[in-house]
Amino acid sequence: MSNTVDLIKAPIAEEMKLFEQKFFESMKSNVSLLDRITHYIVRRKGKQMRPMFVFLTAKLNGQVQERTYRAASFIELIHTATLVHDDVVDDSTLRRGFFSLNAIWKNKVAVLVGDYFLSKTLIISTKNKDFDLLEVVSVAIQEISEGELLQIEKARKLDITEDIYFEIIRMKTATLIAACCEAGARSVGCTEEVAKKMHKFGELVGIAFQIKDDLFDYTTSNAIGKPVGIDIKEQKMTLPLIYSINTANEKDKKWLINSVKRYNNDKKRVREIIQYVKDNGGIEYTQKMMKQYSQEALDILYEFPENEYRNSLETMVKYVMEREK
Repeated sequence: MSNTVDLIKAPIAEEMKLFEQKFFESMKSNVSLLDRITHYIVRRKGKQMRPMFVFLTAKLNGQVQERTYRAASFIELIHTATLVHDDVVDDSTLRRGFFSLNAIWKNKVAVLVGDYFLSKTLIISTKNKDFDLLEVVSVAIQEISEGELLQIEKARKLDITEDIYFEIIRMKTATLIAACCEAGARSVGCTEEVAKKMHKFGELVGIAFQIKDDLFDYTTSNAIGKPVGIDIKEQKMTLPLIYSINTANEKDKKWLINSVKRYNNDKKRVREIIQYVKDNGGIEYTQKMMKQYSQEALDILYEFPENEYRNSLETMVKYVMEREK
């Protein structure tokens, strides 16, 4: 799959290279501890899908400008801050196979570093009067927090309907990808109509991305980044499980809810839940929904003229569905 990522990145390879330098520069501070930590983060970067969305949507709508690099930096700063804070909240010691910040520097430092990244977004955007971009990323930060809190609230009762599930993943995951696409387009001076279209495109891709993540909980491949059944152990209500509970008879429904509530750490019971979901159409239904959201995203994309940037975004949407981790 790394070949696919290289293929997607090809039309914006120069911009991505320059972005890495600019991003590292923007993170510098007068505190040596902070510089050590940011260096640690930058060296362990992931696929950088979010900055890629920013540059591809910018190029789809015009010529990349300094504002585009700042837009990509805002998104990456927010994304990094939320990951750092997530690791503290979840008490995670690993991130992408490396030690998390809280594992090395403890929670207090990790929280302050996350706060620093968020404040950097505010400073860079206000200094350059990028108020339209600041609004886009501020809405994303708000929605990410709301989505997390809504999920925590619902997890206590396990009463998540399909509508609430989609609202949670729209806010938790899709809102940041939507912000990437909208900010990329706005950075090159697109119309309000195009900005809204790009936002919707990113939101649909983000929902498909999260649905794919949910499917990993039911696969036995070792290639994926998280252990099988981890969502069930954490009592997260994902789409395959929600569908299975909603379509089950009363007896099976009680057994499923009781299993997730009380036996989520019982390996044998978790395996039985996974098997039930597989046997009762939960996987097929989830795959169908993922394809539906991906297709809606592509329908928006096809409204734009065909060029290498549109082709890369199309490959990106397909990669979201086909990735193995």
